[in-house]
Order: sequence, then structure tokens, then C-alpha cells
Amino acid sequence: MDRQRYLTTNSIYWFTATSGSAANIYYEDTQTGAGYRELNNPTPTGVAVFPEDFRSVRSFAARSNNIVHWTEMPRGDHFAASEAPDLLVDDLRKLFGKLIAG
Repeated sequence: MDRQRYLTTNSIYWFTATSGSAANIYYEDTQTGAGYRELNNPTPTGVAVFPEDFRSVRSFAARSNNIVHWTEMPRGDHFAASEAPDLLVDDLRKLFGKLIAG
């Protein structure tokens, strides 16, 4: 992510006072224990891993999730919809194509 985009993104959170609400999910997870749990999730799940974001580990994710589609992207970050929308849309099409055909 270039400096201008980084500053713009952070300015939006700062000037709209929304960083707290955006981070609230992490706080709530720690307070309620609702974060990762070893409960089986049979829902067909697709994962897109972007190199500049948290790197999911497939063997860890597959322990409790029905991973049917896994993609390691060549570029992008946490804000994939704005950083690499072409990759994200193409991957969503592939995932749902599998699910519909399946």
C-alpha cells in the first residue's frame, strides 16, 4: 500500500471517529470467548489469503472448517476490496462457481 492510500485510510478512521467501532469485534471476541473455537463448521468455506494481511494457515483453518476453496493471492492486503478488487472478484466467482456446480 502506498503512503497516500495508507494516510487516506487512517484519516477516514480518525476524522469519522470510527476506529473504535471498527475494532470493537476484536474486543468483543476477547470478552466473550467468541473468537476461534474448535467447533465443527460444515459450511463450505472459501479463503483468500493476501500477502500483506494476516497469513492464515490452511492446516489450522481446516481443523474446524469445511475448506472447499483456498487461494494465496499474489498481491493485496487487509483492504482487498480496494487494494486488489480484480483478484477478489475473480476469486469469489471461482468459489461460487464451485458451489453452484457442486
